[in-house]
Amino acid sequence: MTTQQLKTLKGKKVLVTGGAGFIGSNLCETLLSNNINVVCLDNFSTGKRINIEPFLNDNNFNLIEGDIRDLGNCHEACNGIDYVLHQAALGSVPRSIKDPITTNDVNVSGFLNMLVASRDANVKRFVYAASSSTYGNHEALPKVEDVIGKPLSPYAITKYVNELYADIFSSTYHLNTIGLRYFNVFGKRQDPDGAYAAVIPKFVQQFISHESPVINGDGSYSRDFTYIDNVIQMNINALTTNNKEAINNIYNVAYGERTTLLELATLLKTYLSEFDNSIKSIEIKHKENRIGDIPHSLASIDKAKKLLNYSPKYDISSGLKEAVSWYWKNL
Repeated sequence: MTTQQLKTLKGKKVLVTGGAGFIGSNLCETLLSNNINVVCLDNFSTGKRINIEPFLNDNNFNLIEGDIRDLGNCHEACNGIDYVLHQAALGSVPRSIKDPITTNDVNVSGFLNMLVASRDANVKRFVYAASSSTYGNHEALPKVEDVIGKPLSPYAITKYVNELYADIFSSTYHLNTIGLRYFNVFGKRQDPDGAYAAVIPKFVQQFISHESPVINGDGSYSRDFTYIDNVIQMNINALTTNNKEAINNIYNVAYGERTTLLELATLLKTYLSEFDNSIKSIEIKHKENRIGDIPHSLASIDKAKKLLNYSPKYDISSGLKEAVSWYWKNL
């Protein structure tokens, strides 16, 4: 992501759905800091008002409180929009297992509404959050975009359906789409609270509170943890690329290395101990594995490097240091 890339968006309007969420608010911040007009659509079901409070007085920022399950809200949000960054979704594998109907309503029906509204508004490009969960039970590592298995959860099904719908809208309605399969994104503003909190902010909060984090399983499960700034770079690259071969395609968004959950917890303990030495002695506990969890996840990012000039700057260590510093100041 370069200043020159962002300059190509000057005078354009970018809609960020789910703009009050973790990834969405970071995207809004990057765009606004480069004087780009941003419309945020959010119903605050999982997004936080505090995430967008700094933007409310920015003349380039417009908040629409609405729901992607309402086609009228989607049409309103897409009015006059040049580009869409579609981040709105109901995440979490466990949540989808507990409530598959709501997950489907938001992630499939809501996604289709956004495609229709974007088509009707003649949006130039529709970049959307896909998911590494789409790889399902395919065991080979690293994951390459054109080889997937059977989904292991309702959430994974919905994210795969997104890709199928995007492909149809590309071929049938000539809507330019790019799907970004996120791999375990982490960083500032990721919510540590609630039953479906992601593992890194949850562990950080527990360490800071001098509680023992609990790992599902023996800690050998591994993930390709991806710092938020890498994800922002990929979204901007996808929005601004002039490479025709890159459009109407799907990409892994990751760093390309995997870290076990036990290694992750140990790193967090080490970095947080720099702020509070007593954290060093906190025990890490274990319980049974969760239903629907994929044992190992590792992305090939070769396609993204080749077609979108993706060059992730933050590995797990440098990303965790940035995240831990932010959480220490803000929790």
